[in-house]
Amino acid sequence: MAKTPENVETDARTAAEETADEAATAAPAGRQAAAETPRPRGIGLVGWLRWGWRQLTTMRTALILLFLVALGSVPGSILPQRGQAPEKVAEYFEKHKALAPWLDRLSLFDVFAAPWFAAVYILLFVSLAGCVLPRAVKHYKAMRARPPAAPRNLGRLPQHARHETDASPEEALAAARELLRGRRFRVDTGDGSVAAEKGYLGETGNLLFHLALLALLFALGVGNLFGYRGDILVTEGKTFANSLSHYDQFKPGRWFDTDGLAPFSLTLDDFRATYETKSGPNRGQATDYDARMRFRETPDGPEKTYHLKVNHPLSVGGAKVYLLNHGYAPVFTVRDAKGNIAFQDAVPFLPMEQVNYTSEGVVKAPDAEPEQLAFYAVLWPTAVPARNGDQIESAWPAPLRPVVSIASFKGDVGLDSGTPQSVYKLEGLGKSLKMVKNGRRLLKPGETFQLPEGAGSITFDGVREWTTLSVNHDPGRMPALIAAILAVLGVVASFMVRRRRVWVRAVAGDDGRTVVEVGGLTLGHPTPEFDEIVAALRGGEERGPDGSGAGETAPDTESKE
Repeated sequence: MAKTPENVETDARTAAEETADEAATAAPAGRQAAAETPRPRGIGLVGWLRWGWRQLTTMRTALILLFLVALGSVPGSILPQRGQAPEKVAEYFEKHKALAPWLDRLSLFDVFAAPWFAAVYILLFVSLAGCVLPRAVKHYKAMRARPPAAPRNLGRLPQHARHETDASPEEALAAARELLRGRRFRVDTGDGSVAAEKGYLGETGNLLFHLALLALLFALGVGNLFGYRGDILVTEGKTFANSLSHYDQFKPGRWFDTDGLAPFSLTLDDFRATYETKSGPNRGQATDYDARMRFRETPDGPEKTYHLKVNHPLSVGGAKVYLLNHGYAPVFTVRDAKGNIAFQDAVPFLPMEQVNYTSEGVVKAPDAEPEQLAFYAVLWPTAVPARNGDQIESAWPAPLRPVVSIASFKGDVGLDSGTPQSVYKLEGLGKSLKMVKNGRRLLKPGETFQLPEGAGSITFDGVREWTTLSVNHDPGRMPALIAAILAVLGVVASFMVRRRRVWVRAVAGDDGRTVVEVGGLTLGHPTPEFDEIVAALRGGEERGPDGSGAGETAPDTESKE
């Protein structure tokens, strides 16, 4: 049934009344629940990665990481390191039995191979690369771009000058272009103006420093990965062949192939140490070490001689050979009970003190029959009676009056068991190896001690010297040196050269003369170059005390610095 107009009007009136009733009975606005706003969407994994990369590649982060690298290197210079002095690390463990294990857990005795140091090192490398490389690209584009156009108001620049000339505007601008190009500015001509710029070498030096630092880090990493370092002890008259089995300690890089060792050889002919003889606190200290050596690059190569000294390494086979330390190696001849020679050689002794080189060592004769023999000995290079008169001490580090104290043992020295032993220590004392009764004696060079009960004899033949050498192969040494030189040059350029911009505008004045305005902008403190340019543009005219030309009627020249 169709609704009449009256019914439609009635329905509308009813709907309006219901709406009014609902509004009147609704809760106050303050008590109504707030409409739930949609939560913002997260940036996602890609967004977080982008944010992390931006934070990592900032110069602030690079400086923090560089500080951490420097801070992490401090323990490496204070504490002994296994790669350089393992014996000093062992000594540190003996003196600090409670502290040393905790330091070792933090890899503080091998700082530069520690995982945490490698992590900081790699982060620093990535941070510098992500920071410097984009800057280098932008700098290259800026160097290729045209100089910026002249500002509208040159008078607002830090350096400004204004003068008039009889030349036309075109002639004034042409003279400005020629002058600025003669001063090695990059010049661009605009509408009634000339723009010039130079000094990009300063920013280039800054970038060169950071790129060189990046190359230095890379070279150090290459050296640690593909290089090696080994320590050897060579006695006078002995030859060392560069093979892995002849090293006392060998530390290769992670990616170094031990089959790639260069086949060179070294022979120590003579070692001489010079000591301070003048009275004073330095008396007895070593002043010079001289190791006279012969070496071959290859087994079939010519033999060459070299005087190896401290800080004067030998370059051979792509490696550097450094002289580290020295000591004494007494020569002994041991005969067994049958009179056969069971041992005859020089035995390196370790210094017990570094002042007068009182040293100790052991002699092992496993070939002696029917019982094996061993000896513990103490060497005094220059033996004199001690102050109490009951003992002996060394009065000088050089072997002027060498004396050896011998303590004899017999039994099983333990070499047949196959268990590795230290050449500086006797194993099985009191068990498999027992002391010979009345088996102690002081010996001078050339003297022989006949052991009791016919167990054999030992002869002190004399004293030789030994030296410890460090063989260091570092393929990143030369690139690191070049990078360091470039870094220094970059720093010098960044401090010596500053960015400069000059604009020249020439317009015709009301009196028919040409008004020339010159504006300058220098990064940092202004330089005298701007005043020289202004003077040259004026053509050498004499200027008054207010900076205006002598022939000008109005002081319209202004210079701000």
